[in-house]
This record gives sequence, C-alpha cells and structure tokens, in this order.
Amino acid sequence: MPLTVVPTPIGNLEDMTLRGLRILREADLIACEDTRHTLKLLNHYSISKPLISYHKFNEKERLAPLLKRIEDGERVALVSDAGTPGISDPGMILIKAVIERGLPLDVLPGPNALLPAILLSGMGMDSFTFVGFLEGKKEEKKFRLEELRQNRQTLVFYIAPHRLLKELELMGGVLGDRPAALVKEISKVHQECIRGTLLSFCDLLTEDKIRGEFVCVVGGAEEIAPVMEDPAWMDEVLMMCKAGESTKNVANLLSIKYCIPRNRIKRYILENCTGEVV
Repeated sequence: MPLTVVPTPIGNLEDMTLRGLRILREADLIACEDTRHTLKLLNHYSISKPLISYHKFNEKERLAPLLKRIEDGERVALVSDAGTPGISDPGMILIKAVIERGLPLDVLPGPNALLPAILLSGMGMDSFTFVGFLEGKKEEKKFRLEELRQNRQTLVFYIAPHRLLKELELMGGVLGDRPAALVKEISKVHQECIRGTLLSFCDLLTEDKIRGEFVCVVGGAEEIAPVMEDPAWMDEVLMMCKAGESTKNVANLLSIKYCIPRNRIKRYILENCTGEVV
C-alpha cells in the first residue's frame, strides 16, 4: 500500500475533503507533525488511528521505521498541522525516500495557503516563484533576496508574525518598494488581505494586526512602483538635509507630500545624506 500525503485544513475544518477523511479512516498509521493537534482533527471526525510524531526535529530518525512499515504493506498517511506536508512543512525527506526506493506514493489535492493568497492579492498567477520562509541569518536572507531581485515572476513568501516588520523592511530594501499584498488567517473568521507596497506595510501595520501566519505576495521585477524613482522627492530630501532638518522631520513631511512610506525616505537619507542630518 502507498504512503499517502493528506492535506489538512489551514483554518476551517470544512475544508477537509471527503477523500482525505476516507484515507485517514483506512490508514494503519498516521505520521503527523504534532500528535496532539492531529488528535483534535481526528476526534472531530470520530476517527481513531495509531499516531506517530513526524516533525522537523525527528524526521531523519523516523525515516527508517516508516519506510519499513510501508515496505511491509501498511497504509501510512502523512499529515502536517495545517496544509500540505512538504510545502514549508516536514515531509519531503520521507517523500523523496519513498520515490527513491520505488515504493508507491499518492498525494491528495487539498488545503494550502499558497494559491488562495496569490488569488486574493490580484497579482499574476501565470508564473510565480514560491519562496516560502526566508531561512538563516540576516545576511543569508539578504543574499537570497538578491538572487530574486531580477526575477520577473510573482514572488510568494511565508512570514512568521514575530519576524514580519523586520523581513518586510529587508525585502523592501533589497527588492525595492514594489507592489505587494499581505494575506493572513486564510480561511479563518478574521481572514484579511492588505494590498499596497512592501515598505508601506511597515507604516500601516499595528500590533493588533501582527497575529497569525502571513503570506506575502510580491510583484515581479517589472512591477516595481515607478514613483519610487521620481527625482522630485529625492532632490527635496537632499535640500532639506543640507538645511539641517532631522531625519524624522524630513521623513514625516515628505511621506505626506509625496505619499511615500517614511521608511523608504529614511533609507534614502541613510544612503545619501551621511553626516548631513541628525
């Protein structure tokens, strides 16, 4: 019998498919990211099956026992806490190993945050690059963004709430202040899509909005907002800096006058007015 990858709801239990429920009911074993979380899902649908934890900290350790059970003909279902296993969640190590050994594999279609976010953003679906979470330290993230800077496809990022503002600033600094959309709480009661530009989000977001996982959909390289290259505001920044205006005053005044995010102006000041402002 195959290893079956079963997507699970990302917020709304009504998104669980009938086929997914059947596979879980027929499984001999369910490998899951968090047994407590999956148990709640199974209890909701009155399903009782053996569970084994399978997460990013033990997936290599669990690999051999799971492969053995699949080779022995057991029906193993693979789930994550929410969405599709292997998409920014544990699962690919087991999936690749099953393929390499020529064992049967099946993957069910179902819930994920990626596609709804792109459609809600209103940006191009014809061609996109799924980046997922930016991994590593700041310099590693910056290097990854530099690789993507000239990419003309729509870019899709996953961002944890505690990293949101810093990563938006980093993305805006490397990619430029291009059109973007922030989508949060997909399929939940408080689902929201905020459309604007990368750096404008830093001014728009308040603490009460920075909750839950975010999907950030960013326009491709050709969609960079042309207003950011308008020399008028740049010239005025230089004039005000030479006149002794503080960075804060310059950013506040010109962000209102030109409808430009304050962080964008501050970054321009840091890059071009060193020693001329306080």
